[in-house]
Order: sequence, then structure tokens, then C-alpha cells
Amino acid sequence: MSACLLLVDLQNDYFPGGSMELVDADAAVAQAYRLLDAYRASGRPVIHVQHLASRPGAGFFLPGTPGAEIHPNVFPQGKEPVVIKHFPNSFRGTDLLSLLQGIKSDRLVICGAMSHMCIDATTRAAFDLGFACTVAEDACATRDLVFKGRTIPAADVHAAFMAALAVPYARIVTTDVLLGELQGETRG
Repeated sequence: MSACLLLVDLQNDYFPGGSMELVDADAAVAQAYRLLDAYRASGRPVIHVQHLASRPGAGFFLPGTPGAEIHPNVFPQGKEPVVIKHFPNSFRGTDLLSLLQGIKSDRLVICGAMSHMCIDATTRAAFDLGFACTVAEDACATRDLVFKGRTIPAADVHAAFMAALAVPYARIVTTDVLLGELQGETRG
């Protein structure tokens, strides 16, 4: 059974000119596109997740704005489902679980944004629901955070969250590793 590719919150507000620009978002979406392209070419399942703000005072992902739209590089095609969510966990209050059950997928390849928020929450929830998870770490992006007056650089935030997910929640690998595995499955 093929793993389903789950693209989480790769939306315009996270990119240059958006309301919540992430560090290296362009590099992450380029890697996500490579995965998406390979999944499409092989006919494997793909699900997009789009966050729409519902919290009062939210400053990004506002419904009906260009910033809330999925980035053009990974925009859904054909019958690729789009799950609309309002919380960091992509399963909370959505039909994601029933979609995955419908396609009989028990493995997920997860990428998107933000590493420390929606990728973390979605991966942990998926693991708790019994899914075998893989995170394409170079197809994820985040931002600098501030804690107790100290700025934590995005690269350190990303590394800390990938390290925390690595045991036991997910296998953490690069896009190149995943593409190599896909080619091996296709040949085998």
C-alpha cells in the first residue's frame, strides 16, 4: 500500500510578501513540489491541507485573501482533495482521517509548514491514530521564535522539532531519500 503525501499549509502568507513569511519557504516548497510531482506521476495518493484562520485577531490565512491560497507551485490539480482546517492538528475538526481510511492509506509522507506548529501537531496526531509517518524535513519551513527575550533562529527551531519527532513519532528524511525510495518501489 502506497504512502499518502500530505502537504500541510503551503500557503502564500508564508512566502516572501506574505503576512507571516518563513525562513527558506521557497526552498521548502521547491522540495515539496518534487515530491508532489513524483506522487502525481506514479498515481500515488495526495492530500492538501489548507489552514483558514478562525481565531479572532488572526493576522494571516484570512479566508478569501490571496495569502490564504495554496502556493502556486503545489496547487491542487484534478481530484486531489483539500482538507480545510482551523487548528494546528490537521485531523482536528476535519475529514482527514476519513479520507485516509477511504483510500486505505496507513502511511503518510508529511511536508509543509510550520515545522514547530502544524507539522509537529499533525505528525504527532497521525502517529497517535496509528499511521506510520515520514517527514520530508527539507520540504518543511519555520521561522525564528522568541522565548524569554532570546531569539531562537529558524534553523535551530526546525532542527529541535525534527529531532523531537524522530523518536518515536516519525522517520525524518530528506526529499532525495524519499524520491530514491519511490523509484525503487516503482522498479520493484
